[in-house]
Amino acid sequence: MSPSGPDHPIDEDPTVSDQVHEPDATEGAHTGPNTLATADRAGAYQAGAASDAERAGVARVPAGRRGPMRADARRNYARLLAAARAAFAEHSTDAPLEDVARRAGVGIGTLYRHFPNRHALMSAVFEDAVCDLLARSRALLDDPRPCQALVIWLRAIVTHAGEYRGLSRALMSASHDDSSALSRCSTPMRSAGQALLVRAQQAGAVREDVSIGDLMQLTNAIALAAEETPDDPGLADRLLTLTLRGLTTAPC
Repeated sequence: MSPSGPDHPIDEDPTVSDQVHEPDATEGAHTGPNTLATADRAGAYQAGAASDAERAGVARVPAGRRGPMRADARRNYARLLAAARAAFAEHSTDAPLEDVARRAGVGIGTLYRHFPNRHALMSAVFEDAVCDLLARSRALLDDPRPCQALVIWLRAIVTHAGEYRGLSRALMSASHDDSSALSRCSTPMRSAGQALLVRAQQAGAVREDVSIGDLMQLTNAIALAAEETPDDPGLADRLLTLTLRGLTTAPC
């Protein structure tokens, strides 16, 4: 008998593929602009388009999936990701998966067809959010203020880390292998930050001895400190401001 509970499928055969399943009765429900945009991105990736995520090596959809997903499966996947991001932001990564499925307007079996357990869903949410950060970094490369562009991106990282309480820590404790979401996202994130840092250093705004590794460690530490002090919403910004004063040659 298959295990049941908040992290195991309870009402669907997990071997049923989204390439062949019929749409949920709720198909089309809870579809907003953000959900549709995510579905479009997933569709573009599956069609082989050179999206930001694909170029960075971070997938918007499961890398191990065989063949393209049907349109209804892409929409379900997109709705589940959007719902999980909202639920994790409100209730941390301990949010009930049944609540995620309900927010997405699909059955719990559909959730488990896409994400066989909680860790898989957390990984997908993390990678989806990282894709947004990578796209932001590329847009900031055109900013005429190199130092300000770097600061904007670092603030975005801290905000991302604080938005999903416990996500990074949960993923780190659950998986340490090279195929984990944290590992897959590490290199693209460092490369994105390195490009912004080099521009700021070449402009003479940031000290030459500052490395992207230092900046990533500092932003992670700031995010963790802010997470441990939820009653002080301004803490992360103050800590980042103090940190930047020691790294820059002049105020950005």
